[in-house]
Amino acid sequence: MIEVQKFLELFKPSPIGELKSSDKVKRHPKNPILTRKHVPYSSALVFNPGVCKYKGKYVMVFRNDHGSFEEQRLEGTNLGLAFSDDGVEWKVEPKPLPMFLSEPDVLRIYDPRLNVVEDELIMSFAVDTLHGIRAGIAIVHDFENFEVIHLSTPDNRNVVLFPRKINGRYVRLERPFPVYGRLGMERFDMWMSFSLDLRFWGESRLLLAVEDVPFANCKVGPGAPPIETEKGWLVIFHAVDVDPNRGKNGWEEKWTKRYSAGVMLLHLNDPTRVLGVYKQPILAPEAEYEISGGFRNNVIFPTGAVLDEEEVKIYYGAADTTICLATAKVKDLIELCLTNS
Repeated sequence: MIEVQKFLELFKPSPIGELKSSDKVKRHPKNPILTRKHVPYSSALVFNPGVCKYKGKYVMVFRNDHGSFEEQRLEGTNLGLAFSDDGVEWKVEPKPLPMFLSEPDVLRIYDPRLNVVEDELIMSFAVDTLHGIRAGIAIVHDFENFEVIHLSTPDNRNVVLFPRKINGRYVRLERPFPVYGRLGMERFDMWMSFSLDLRFWGESRLLLAVEDVPFANCKVGPGAPPIETEKGWLVIFHAVDVDPNRGKNGWEEKWTKRYSAGVMLLHLNDPTRVLGVYKQPILAPEAEYEISGGFRNNVIFPTGAVLDEEEVKIYYGAADTTICLATAKVKDLIELCLTNS
């Protein structure tokens, strides 16, 4: 049995140092591709989009924190909707999505993921409530009507679904954050759960821990929904490192974290088996719009990935302020996982 002090020492974060993006991943020259200036209603920060291809079009649901960017004032959060023919140029709908949860303790819905799961458009999302943070899953019948089929117990977020059943069961990735169980430490890992009907989830197990990722010392969790390839399930995830020496990096007095994007490959028929994890980030904060001038600088948070023939389009929130796009060849991402695992 591990003593408490040894446990704390084992997981005490050590500074990671400089990180660099993979040269296999290219930032789009039009970045940021979506900002508050594209939104026809109150908007201060536009980030963390769920993106998928549905009925011949690219569809995006994004987090919109409204208020005033210039005054560094936030008043609330809603979800915006946008469409695109090419995944680069987006048209935002004239009003945000309706609030679709009726629970009396709900404060806001945010950080959506979009996925087509066995021909149905599904949105997963995070919910702040007066009693903790919950993860939700909803069927999108149209963008006016949402059928909420699952809300987790607190505290859980970053739920992403696999696009089809595997061995007769739905599968999801998630990042629970048990502060009490981790002796007050902010050290959270990626888990996997299973369901027969998308409503009731269980048989949960640890999939990827912080200590498995050399460029993380704080958190790892799901990013974009997994992409099916011949070699396995390609999973783009987020990784967080903290350094107490970092000072003011945004609106707040101190922001000590850095968010990067990683990639791993899971077995096609048994996704509990990790075939490989690239030991460096595929995207680390480097571009001007990722490291300065934002709400929280040094943040790349990947939340959407679309396979378009041989190219993967990776959508991410930059500095918790704008939405950006990076691209990579799917074969290159797979090779990174298998040759540097």
